[in-house]
Amino acid sequence: MARKLAVIGAGLMGSGIAQVAAQAGWDVVLRDLTEDALGRGRRAIEGSLAKFVEKERLDQATADAALARIVTTTDLDAAADAELVVEAVFEDTDTKRELLGTLDGLVKEEAVLASNTSAIPITKLAAATRRPERVVGTHFFSPVPLMPLCELVRGHLTSDQALATAREFAESTGKTCVVVKRDVAGFVTTRLITALVMEAIKLYESGVATAEDIDTACRLGFGHAMGPLATVDLTGVDVLMHATANIHAESADPKFAPPELMRRMVDAGSLGRKTGQGFYSY
Repeated sequence: MARKLAVIGAGLMGSGIAQVAAQAGWDVVLRDLTEDALGRGRRAIEGSLAKFVEKERLDQATADAALARIVTTTDLDAAADAELVVEAVFEDTDTKRELLGTLDGLVKEEAVLASNTSAIPITKLAAATRRPERVVGTHFFSPVPLMPLCELVRGHLTSDQALATAREFAESTGKTCVVVKRDVAGFVTTRLITALVMEAIKLYESGVATAEDIDTACRLGFGHAMGPLATVDLTGVDVLMHATANIHAESADPKFAPPELMRRMVDAGSLGRKTGQGFYSY
């Protein structure tokens, strides 16, 4: 009998998590606030699976079976009987805390609640529930169907059992896991990438080098698959700004303060690939 997962949030991350779980044989409930959001999420999954079939990484029958395992809904109560619930909503502490508090009163006692956050301390989110020992961080990377890493984050009270459940789930989807043992804002990966990105933006902002040359230096000098400014555009200038602002608020470390240029780009709606303009034009 297939295990049941609920994913809350049908955006890029949520739909990606739902897809890899369904491919791994989980029955998935994908929930969002509106039918429009759910439609976009389902179309993203269909498009992703179609590309896998086209590239012969999946056969059509396997892709169809995965899609059939995903049910979409606007009803949060549909998560009630899930063994694991992953929230993948907007990277905002209050939004996530409110959602986790609601889920805490809805799901079964033994269920594990997971947050797909890139920077917010899990302990702070878990404190909104009556089961902090069963709350864990599952930081997937975008695009989820292609990226092989999942960063598991242990809150101050997260139990061994909850961490093991999260690891079992992530590994069942083909991910390699790293464990963050101390719940610092930004964990390991986001702290590393945002420190590099903030310095890259400052170098560009002050006219030291062009965006192209900064990215080329990182690709050819350090062997990075993608330069830091191209990474910002892919991830979303706003997404990385919120992540680094959360780290800065928690740590008071000036290297994580979003540069003025980054703030103005967000104000102007120059958010990277999703808007057609960021550090590069698309």
